[in-house]
Amino acid sequence: MIPAGLDSQRRLGPEWVDWLESLPRLRAELLEEWQLSPDGEPMHGYCSLVLPVRTDSGTAAVLKIALPDEESEHEHLALQHWGGHGAVRLLRADPRRRAMLLERLHQETLAQVWDIEACEIVAGLWSRLHVPAMPQLRPLTAYVEGQGAALAALPRNAPVPRRMVEQAISLGRDFVGDGGSTGTVVHTDLHYGNVLAAEREPWLVIDPKPLSGDRHYEVAPMLWNRWEELTGDLRGGIRRRFHALVDAAGLDEDRARDWVVVRMVHNAMWTLQDAERVGRGLDADERDWITRCIALVKAVQD
Repeated sequence: MIPAGLDSQRRLGPEWVDWLESLPRLRAELLEEWQLSPDGEPMHGYCSLVLPVRTDSGTAAVLKIALPDEESEHEHLALQHWGGHGAVRLLRADPRRRAMLLERLHQETLAQVWDIEACEIVAGLWSRLHVPAMPQLRPLTAYVEGQGAALAALPRNAPVPRRMVEQAISLGRDFVGDGGSTGTVVHTDLHYGNVLAAEREPWLVIDPKPLSGDRHYEVAPMLWNRWEELTGDLRGGIRRRFHALVDAAGLDEDRARDWVVVRMVHNAMWTLQDAERVGRGLDADERDWITRCIALVKAVQD
């Protein structure tokens, strides 16, 4: 019942093991309580099970059950707040069990669209999603402040250039003291795979990990995804995407660039922390990811 790609996340630690072990029971409970019938093969994201279903009235939908972490806690609030405008429509939610019933979209994503065109589409969706934040959302600044302390504690022999670490700490400190760093609903994980084709609109957004933040924070995921397509012109490809997003969304170029630096250094640090938490060295994929983070920081600044 659990797709192999999702089940492989057991390697990330005991909290993942516990959640994965609970999924068959949660699935059975929700299908019964919400009167849903399975209607296709299970799918998954990085930290969620997605099951195509039919409601008791025959409506096509999907049941999503997410890992109970901070990132998933307010997903239902963002979808409810957007009300289907630019995003998938929320039909029902059980926040305690991190379960949501969502309208069913097509499986076609922006991964099939030329990357520069996809950047322009995402910039247009940002204009609809970046609305005043609800009071329940965590502020981006609190999150960045905590990561700054963790960055400062990184050993000097960590496989991330120290100058980048220091730069991310300094930029993060500036953002924390800037009132413009909060107040807007930001998706935080809007990339090609999180935009699906639909019937009622050409494209709709899924899978928010919402914060009360700064719209300039959103740029980085569109740069680090579809990485293999950049082979041969890494710097040029990254910069073309960056400027397509900045221009189409009317962003401040310097502010967007600084947020990319902060995010990518944070991403590299989390990879190191994940391996350390379970007492192992970095595997090949993790080393490649850290290399990607460093390359991206260089590309947007060179």
